[in-house]
Amino acid sequence: MLRVEPCSPAVGAEVTDVDLSAPIDAETTRALHRAFHDHSVLVFRSQHLQPDAQVAFARRWGTPLVVPALAAHAVEGSAAVLRVPNVGKAATLTENWHFDSAFFEVPPPIAILAAQTVPTLGGDTMWANQYLAYETLSATMQRLLADLRIGFTGSMPGEDGNRHEVTTFHPVIRTHPATRRQAIAIGRPGSVSSFEGMTVEESLGLIEFLYAHASRPEFVYRHRWHDGDVVMWDNRCLLHYAVHDHGDAERLMHRVTVVDPFDEPDPG
Repeated sequence: MLRVEPCSPAVGAEVTDVDLSAPIDAETTRALHRAFHDHSVLVFRSQHLQPDAQVAFARRWGTPLVVPALAAHAVEGSAAVLRVPNVGKAATLTENWHFDSAFFEVPPPIAILAAQTVPTLGGDTMWANQYLAYETLSATMQRLLADLRIGFTGSMPGEDGNRHEVTTFHPVIRTHPATRRQAIAIGRPGSVSSFEGMTVEESLGLIEFLYAHASRPEFVYRHRWHDGDVVMWDNRCLLHYAVHDHGDAERLMHRVTVVDPFDEPDPG
């Protein structure tokens, strides 16, 4: 029977006594789903998961996403598995607190990373619990934010083949469809524009406060990667931050993004 041990008081749990490369029975699948909704980040050590097995595991949670525009980054023969190499500190886009693809109309709910090669030191990833970030706000601030929407900016390919900047507004407070808990949805100043119906100047102070509050140390789990680790997280209630302190050292992850999630276990 699998064991689930918290990684920190705030978020994350390490799961042992399960082989993600082997068939997973219905009882274990239900236990994994419960653990995921309880802890939001699940860590599986020493799995050394191959692409086909990573996709098969992802199907236990929803539909593995295939993006034709990213085909050049996919593992050969596994269109849903994207290679995430060390592109250097100057080129990295993830060295800040964020949730993935926030400017999409429907941001992807789940991500699964399988470590292929990791630095001897450095290259950690941090996650911050946005349930706790919301719950530790004053009742007055919660009421203020309840009906606000905020604009997330990014770029998308257009029909002309060029990328164009887009801004998509989402509620600042989102309710998780499975747990029904409320969480803050925020990004760093610059990646969020303003609150809907407010000017940039009116919005900036509150954005800066929320961004700082959302990543308070007591909300955070910091994961030190080892070869073979698999980590999955819930993009609907977390922020994460990829620390680039490993220079040119090789760091390669395989990523599968899951959409249309099963908020109850897949019976198949």
